[in-house]
Amino acid sequence: MLMALLIPLALAALFYAVMLTRAALARRAGPGFEAIVLGVITNFFDTLGVGSFAPTMAWLKFRRLVPDRLIPRTMLAGHTLPAVVQAIIFLVLLGVLVDPVLLIGCVLATLAGGLLGVSVVIRTKVWVVQLVVGLALILAACMYALTNLHLMPGGGTATSLPLTLMLIAIAANFVFGLLLNFGIGNYAPTLIMLSLMGMDPRLCFPIMAAGAALTASGASMRYIAIGEIDLRIAIGIAVGGVPATLVAAFIVKSMSLETLRWLVVGVVLYAAVVMLRAAATGRKVSTQVLAPQ
Repeated sequence: MLMALLIPLALAALFYAVMLTRAALARRAGPGFEAIVLGVITNFFDTLGVGSFAPTMAWLKFRRLVPDRLIPRTMLAGHTLPAVVQAIIFLVLLGVLVDPVLLIGCVLATLAGGLLGVSVVIRTKVWVVQLVVGLALILAACMYALTNLHLMPGGGTATSLPLTLMLIAIAANFVFGLLLNFGIGNYAPTLIMLSLMGMDPRLCFPIMAAGAALTASGASMRYIAIGEIDLRIAIGIAVGGVPATLVAAFIVKSMSLETLRWLVVGVVLYAAVVMLRAAATGRKVSTQVLAPQ
């Protein structure tokens, strides 16, 4: 049953890598050095449990490397290949312990939501994207703070869920997949939800990693096809992220991250304030343009 996810993941990674390479060659877009370093740092600590989306969004906004409307999709495209590597590692190490119906159901729901979210985010106004990203950054900062204060749900020991809770989890993962397109990572909400339902927190990782990887692959290929990403940044994050993920998973494995999380909280909150101010300004301008003369 595990092969039903590992094979599609490997194929998705292959197709995505080929598509990304072809797009880079066609547009003569090489990886930027700063993006490579960003990919190394964010994916190294993501594999150790810090998360990559919020720090990446914060840095892209802080450095103004990408237009605001392209931040979520560029980030998603850049983190796709590292996410696939993570997913394969978690599936091999822990996937066999998870109820296959719960695992596959949540992964497919995340994928369906993610593919639907592509058309949604493309048609969304810039200020709305800025607002959602700003709120996502604040949410991420709260999750980091709760983790450091040891206030996150401890979880249970279950490897499966009753039918009703399983259906709720699958439906929720559809929403999480849709929100991935706005730069809202699915790791924290999935972990919190399943832990509150009594799942062993370790067994949440195959579910959320495989869902994120397949969703990112499918959504990112659509973004590349329509030219809705910054290729230099995306390629750089991918080039730096894959080896960093492998190093963190097989060599470093664990380290003290509390101080780093507090630092990330500060950076992320600053980026959130900047993004929300931009959203407020954009909404005001949009309202003035639409107002009758």
